[in-house]
Amino acid sequence: MSSGGKKGAATVADLLAIPETERFHEIIDGELVRKAMPSMRHGGAQAGLTGRLGGPYNRRSGGGRPGGWRFATETEIRFEDGEVYRPDVAGWRRERLPEIPSESPMTVRPDWVCEIVSPSNERNDVVKKMRTYQRCGVPHYWIIDPIAETLIVYRWTEKGYLLVQSAQGAERVRAEPFEAVSLSVNGLLEGEDDDEEG
Repeated sequence: MSSGGKKGAATVADLLAIPETERFHEIIDGELVRKAMPSMRHGGAQAGLTGRLGGPYNRRSGGGRPGGWRFATETEIRFEDGEVYRPDVAGWRRERLPEIPSESPMTVRPDWVCEIVSPSNERNDVVKKMRTYQRCGVPHYWIIDPIAETLIVYRWTEKGYLLVQSAQGAERVRAEPFEAVSLSVNGLLEGEDDDEEG
């Protein structure tokens, strides 16, 4: 890699030079950073959230379910020069992403991002990445902490992200922009969330 670890020097070419089977990296503040290997709780939350939202939303609109979204996990997205991330889960409204692009990294900004924090990456998710998502106008940002069993929901505003909802443990919420789905952090972690109303 030509960046040689120098701060602010990593490029998309440096990222793509890593063999795809070994490329679990992001460019954060211009630095090439390997993502932490997910724990069982982290991976479980990622799988649970994707499954919970995918059923009702990952389809065209209509047919008795809300639909209208596309979801992806660990997809390389270029937000800015020096900022290429692999969000744990990201979603795009279908009117903005009518077809799945073949480019890598993607350049279409997501409409929703969820990061699942771990002790080794918390600063990146709650400070560095959040600032980039704010600058790029990502409308909705969720942070799930599988250790603390919390969900924090933010909405984009011109003045910064606005905290609109938080939940913990078994508390069930309908979090924007996916209000049709009732979920709990415990349910996501344990793989036991269902279509319970309320």
